[in-house]
Amino acid sequence: MTNKKKSKLKYAAFLITLGIVYGDIGTSPLYTMNAIIAGNSSTDNQRALVIGSISLVFWTLMLITTIKYVLIALKADNHGEGGIFSLYSRVRTKKTKWLILPAMIGGAALLADGALTPAVTVTSAVEGLAGQAFGPLTFPTGTKFVVPVVLAILFFVFSLQRKGTTKIGRLFGPLMFIWFTFIGLFGLLQVFQYPAVLQALSPVYAVQTLFSSYNSQGILILGSIFLATTGAEALYSDMGHVGKHNIYLSWPFVYTMLILNYMGQGAWVIMNHPSGTNLNLFFDILPNQWRIVGVILSTIAAVIASQALITGAFTLVSEAISLKIMPRLRITYPTTARGQMYIAFVNWLLCAVGIGVVLFFKTSHHMESAYGLAITVTMLMTTLLLFEFIRSQSQLTYAVIFAATFGSLETLFLIASLVKFIHGGYFTVILLMLILSVMVFWYYGNKRREALSLNNDYLSLKDYRRQLVELSQDTNEPLMANNLVYLVNIHDDYTLKKSVIYSLLGARPKRAKVYWFVTIREGRNPYEKSYSIDQMGTKNIVRVVLYLGFKVNPELEYFIRQIAKSLVREGYLEPQKVRYGLDMKRAVGDFKYILTNNYYTDLEAVTHISSWDRFLIAGRVLLQSHSVNLRSFYRLRFSDTVEEVVPLFMERPQSSKLERLEVINQPSE
Repeated sequence: MTNKKKSKLKYAAFLITLGIVYGDIGTSPLYTMNAIIAGNSSTDNQRALVIGSISLVFWTLMLITTIKYVLIALKADNHGEGGIFSLYSRVRTKKTKWLILPAMIGGAALLADGALTPAVTVTSAVEGLAGQAFGPLTFPTGTKFVVPVVLAILFFVFSLQRKGTTKIGRLFGPLMFIWFTFIGLFGLLQVFQYPAVLQALSPVYAVQTLFSSYNSQGILILGSIFLATTGAEALYSDMGHVGKHNIYLSWPFVYTMLILNYMGQGAWVIMNHPSGTNLNLFFDILPNQWRIVGVILSTIAAVIASQALITGAFTLVSEAISLKIMPRLRITYPTTARGQMYIAFVNWLLCAVGIGVVLFFKTSHHMESAYGLAITVTMLMTTLLLFEFIRSQSQLTYAVIFAATFGSLETLFLIASLVKFIHGGYFTVILLMLILSVMVFWYYGNKRREALSLNNDYLSLKDYRRQLVELSQDTNEPLMANNLVYLVNIHDDYTLKKSVIYSLLGARPKRAKVYWFVTIREGRNPYEKSYSIDQMGTKNIVRVVLYLGFKVNPELEYFIRQIAKSLVREGYLEPQKVRYGLDMKRAVGDFKYILTNNYYTDLEAVTHISSWDRFLIAGRVLLQSHSVNLRSFYRLRFSDTVEEVVPLFMERPQSSKLERLEVINQPSE
């Protein structure tokens, strides 16, 4: 490959990274300085406050985004994939199973806070039009103009998702390059007019501002400062889309443009001394003839940020489903683009939340109060998981230094953000708790059910191997199917639920030529499609363990047929010749899938579980009844399926013995 081609590929990768990774953090200048200045509008020393605030922004981006995420977290990839759930998959061991709890808290917080991103960014952009005059056209002020426009844009963005965004996504990179260049250049023009703002690069001003009297908010100012780095977690989560090296290459450019814009806004404030809460500093630094361009570009950037949030939510939820910490949802793949997915429930839930936020808060200033609180929780949980990663990779001392440094820093941001709770932060906290409760019920409800199952609730498949082989060859029993497939979790010691054996050999035995027991486990990387087989020394029983990554379309029917054909071809299974059909030469016959659903009406009869466990298990079963059924989730479109309902526990209540009173008219011998 020539140097010219290499440089073109690097430039293309650079643009793609800008379009995918930096939408959230790249739109922070729309509202961050507004929140900072509005919170200290009555200060007597505005110049010192502004320079100190910009210094806090600069060093917050340096410490949290650059050092923690770009230089440290990106190294903690899981086969190239990033994000809090991928990090958990990387560090979990038998000794660190407890880390699932911080992973769930962090994931729930990321989804909750991210639900506000489309509303905040789009509203901030559209507000730039309010009251502006462009020739004979003057846009009205107030929420009666802004709110309908924002709602229309949000609905349009979410409506696009079901068709895929591959073609639109190709435009994101160049548009974000234009956006960052635009905000950097106009920030630089303001810096030229007031070069003293460059003093903000010194950390001395950041420390002084935190403890100075002219900062009326004190340490609580960090709650507004934190808005500048809310996209840092998304930067780590999107690593799998672009690769860490492209983030290394692009972040210095993005960081520079962001700081130039923050400095430009600060310089304008020092020179013009604005006050009040209805600030729009990003647009104020633009010359009048450029404001319409700024509104158009900021709206495009807001849409791109929203798009990145939506696709990131799809990835996060899909990974949570793969880890079995969220209920099954219908996942579709609208295009052939690698890894692109669409989850209708998540898409329209985010849309409803975004519309609700706009209708409830109405202005970006009010939304800023609700924004950023939950993401501090995610960052703290990521720090905890990164501590375990660093500890496993190097000395404990380095891990402790990392955890102490960033844990303390992010705790300060969390404390400062708590003041947002009464001003709107409660909204994201409620969302966080709702999402977390779903995860807790789904994950721990199942864990407690398994832990509380009696010994006779599980049987060994090896003990019934002979019966199954004999049944498959017993022509006196009607043939139910050539291949009978059970989706069941079989442990390493061959134990499985008693209900499966009862289904096979109960009142009416199910005869098949081959019995398949399929266990589906999380793949080691997002795109893994692999399997292992164990035939237990027979040609009538096949135990399959499928390893599927969370970005793989789970076409179970296709996978099982592929395995069956290879086993027949290699002589491990007998050919299943068919007498009738469209394809008379096929070597594999029909498949029937047995799908089981639990019911909890027997919970009151089970005496060996506590009220709390009963509550968790009932919640899990309730969620299961409203989740996507196995037939749809695993794409069993063309195979026959049978759904069976089984109790959660095989335990039966003790029955008292009947007493016979009399016998009437018995037959004679």
